[in-house]
Amino acid sequence: MTQIESAHGAGGRIMQRLLEEVIIPSFGRRRLGDIGLDEMDDGATLQTNGINLIVCTDAHTIHPVFFPGGDLGKLTACGTINDLAVMGARPVAMTNTVIVEEGFEIDDLSKILHSLNDIIEPLGVAMIAGDTKVMPKGTLDGVVMSTTGVGVPYLSEAIADSGVQPGDDIIVTGPLGDHGTSLLAHREGLKFETDLVSDVAPLWIPIRDCLDIGGVHAMKDPTRGGTAVALNELATKSKLELEIDEGLIPIRPAVGSLCEILGLNPLHMSCEGTAVMAVDPTKTDTILKALAKHEDTNEFRVIGTAREGESRVLMKTAIGGKKVIQVPYGEPIPRVC
Repeated sequence: MTQIESAHGAGGRIMQRLLEEVIIPSFGRRRLGDIGLDEMDDGATLQTNGINLIVCTDAHTIHPVFFPGGDLGKLTACGTINDLAVMGARPVAMTNTVIVEEGFEIDDLSKILHSLNDIIEPLGVAMIAGDTKVMPKGTLDGVVMSTTGVGVPYLSEAIADSGVQPGDDIIVTGPLGDHGTSLLAHREGLKFETDLVSDVAPLWIPIRDCLDIGGVHAMKDPTRGGTAVALNELATKSKLELEIDEGLIPIRPAVGSLCEILGLNPLHMSCEGTAVMAVDPTKTDTILKALAKHEDTNEFRVIGTAREGESRVLMKTAIGGKKVIQVPYGEPIPRVC
């Protein structure tokens, strides 16, 4: 393969290969702290001259820019906030680059930017810098944004993907696959008896409450590639086996129905307001009570445990068997975040 495909940006195996073989090796100096580019976490630690920060960066190319449950601005804010949050960072600042196509409606751009601000301002996050570029008509599909988030470690150290410990409970903070499935339904004009919307939401406050309890060893937000990618990254980097129970996985009926009709796996569909957490089992009940207090995390579920074994994800099926949950080739639908 000599050219970039859309799947190279979808979070699956082909994207991992591009990162490992092309992008990451292009840079000689890849860290300024304990977690750097090689770890491929949701962000990195920045430790220099007595400064201790956590930074993340992300690009947002969703289509359409207005979708059920949100828009590009809300997605941009939540994606950045959540990348910091799952690393145990209190978000404090952002930068934002806007690349907009000639002819894009200024009123729509204003709505998107106000949506972004509506998320970050109540959290005390400052928009401290940015850039705006305009591309000729026909060379860009509307508008894309690229953000960098800056956070301060809430505890003494950042929380890394490699932190899962044997015996940990695996928690998901809400139903899986809502975002990707709602985007697919919206694009194709599919109708359901219940309205299906994106789960896009900022998770810093409920995660902060869990960090106050203690025992949170690792976290991921299952965006591109879905929960299958998130679980596999935790298992591989922690060198542990994660076993989940199919009967415990929270999936909305509309998500399950659409995926079944189209031959898709809900575990491969992206989320934008859900986190996967590995926690000390002695803290699980207290953490669940903390999650229950927040609207965006009160549909949590304990779906499995971590143990010594192969670095993989096993699922106990509804019929009593077990199967390996693998990383998908790519996201089933492009441009969901």
